[in-house]
Amino acid sequence: MKKIISILSLVLLATVATVQAADEVRLRLNWMYYGSHAGFAYGKDKGLYKAAGIDLDIRSGNGSSSAHRLVANKDSHFAYGSCAAMVNLAAKGAPIVSVAVIDATGTEAILVRPDSGVKTVQDLKGKKILTTANAGVNTFFPLVLQNNGMSVSDVNLTNVPDGALVSSYLQGSGGSVAILGGLDDKPAEIKANGGDDPVAFAYSDYGVNQVGYCISTHQDTLENNPGLVERFVRASVIAYKETEKNPDMAVQSMADIVGGTMAEEAGVAQARSVLDVTLGILYSKENTSRKLGYHVASDWEDMISLMKEFNDLKTSDPSSAFYTNQFIP
Repeated sequence: MKKIISILSLVLLATVATVQAADEVRLRLNWMYYGSHAGFAYGKDKGLYKAAGIDLDIRSGNGSSSAHRLVANKDSHFAYGSCAAMVNLAAKGAPIVSVAVIDATGTEAILVRPDSGVKTVQDLKGKKILTTANAGVNTFFPLVLQNNGMSVSDVNLTNVPDGALVSSYLQGSGGSVAILGGLDDKPAEIKANGGDDPVAFAYSDYGVNQVGYCISTHQDTLENNPGLVERFVRASVIAYKETEKNPDMAVQSMADIVGGTMAEEAGVAQARSVLDVTLGILYSKENTSRKLGYHVASDWEDMISLMKEFNDLKTSDPSSAFYTNQFIP
């Protein structure tokens, strides 16, 4: 209790909004609640946003691009979603910008059955790997293979429906030994469905430097209400810092808000597993000062360079045009 009171005191000292009516703010998530969102839930549950003069309404989303679009059309004040998706939209004219990074690196990976005997990426030569059509994780897979002296023709990459990806993997469908997926959700889903921890080859270990998930806002909000942006970013950073210290409490906050299966023992365990992935990538290797939320220039330059080469990103803007560190405490 003393810890929470101390946190609230810090927020109170850091803001001047507490004597005014709270601003009603809508945060749009990239998807339905999952473990990575626990920091936001913790901040809401423990009154960190309220202490910053914010009455926070957290809404589920339907993918990162959709979440950022809802900020661009002013349905929501802020969104949590893929930084790459935000850059794609902003490069096409959407008036949005990143104001903080939560997942500092990408989580895309090749996930291999532990009983397959595969120990290296090269061991996948001639093997069947499952994915889903148009999945974002497919984009940089050729680069991972290239950096291991291989090409896509060296593996049997097969599409399956999204809902069947994990079940097909667990069954070893058609002799498959691996899937392409996110470290932030697929290992937990595999375990929740009775599988063992997969062997993971993270793209980030093979030259694919991506920034993961960030908080976006509208350019108008940035220009017309910078105080709100400052308070929201500050409260979010404090919430995730406290989540680092109290992950179980953060997951419980989310379970209390969401209820249903997420509040059951298996749901809590799965959410904690996913949250652990996010907490492990709050700071990129280049974020040497370990300033949570900070946009590291070289990380963004690397990501945008890759997007231009592999994602057909069309922009002449510098990477710094897509983010601001103005509000990072």
